[in-house]
Amino acid sequence: MRHKLTKQFKIKIIIITSIFVIVNILAYIAADRFLIEHVVVDVSEYENSEDIISQIDAEYTATDLSYISDTKSIMISKVVVDNNGSQLVYFVADVQLTEGTTLRSAFAKDKFGTNITEVPSVIAERKNAIFAVNGDYYGFRSNGIIIRNGVLYRNIPARTGLALYQDGSMNIYDETLITAEQMIEDGVWNTLSFGPALIDNSAVIDGINDIEIDTNFGNHSIQGYQPRTGLGIIDNNHFIFIVADGRNTGYSTGVTMSQFANLFLNLECSSAYNLDGGGSSEMWFMGNVINIPCNKNGAERSTSDILYII
Repeated sequence: MRHKLTKQFKIKIIIITSIFVIVNILAYIAADRFLIEHVVVDVSEYENSEDIISQIDAEYTATDLSYISDTKSIMISKVVVDNNGSQLVYFVADVQLTEGTTLRSAFAKDKFGTNITEVPSVIAERKNAIFAVNGDYYGFRSNGIIIRNGVLYRNIPARTGLALYQDGSMNIYDETLITAEQMIEDGVWNTLSFGPALIDNSAVIDGINDIEIDTNFGNHSIQGYQPRTGLGIIDNNHFIFIVADGRNTGYSTGVTMSQFANLFLNLECSSAYNLDGGGSSEMWFMGNVINIPCNKNGAERSTSDILYII
């Protein structure tokens, strides 16, 4: 009888130990995927400080929602409309530049990798930005073509991307149909890899209400009424940024993907592209968060990158 009990006890110990090991392995895998920073490149090594300094304005005029100099114009407006019986609040930034390279990207902590995050305001202030929106949260995924400020950081084609050129033009493209090296040779300055594309050739793209971008564990669906951030273009160096607030009962409903696309179309954008949204959606200007993110108490959400204007 004692031998039988001892054997049963040993089996229980083995089972408990195995469960403990498995749980710890799964915990490490989860932490490695979502928490542990993996730095691939220290971006400061690639920044051209002289180029940045050359684009800082000596003289400008500014208000709470505008900035005008000889090289750039930023006009921000808040729009409040009825959305199927509820209120929708969104913010439009009409941006006109003289140089395409004035629209830049910045990484959290000035490092490229995964799980490296900061709130957009901290990234923007470190770069002496005057305007910024959240980017594509490249650090949440391991694929996509990532060219930032003319430097190639990741070359794993996966989806429909957005290319911003040094001449101030913008193009929606299939990452699998062109090499990153060719893109840089063609003058690509920044790429964003999220989506979906909203407008191409001045028309809303069919089927965007059914597209999913990331369906992996830990990610929120992009469909339905959501807070969103997007970028459109009217002409070379004339950009439209829109941040729509949402998930906030009584304040703003958010928008569907097709509704979001039509906001850009109504502003005469020939192309437009959806960036990371939800709790990440943020517009920042001259030291202030302009919109109200859907996070608790309207707090900023840490992300991996921003688009900004010097």
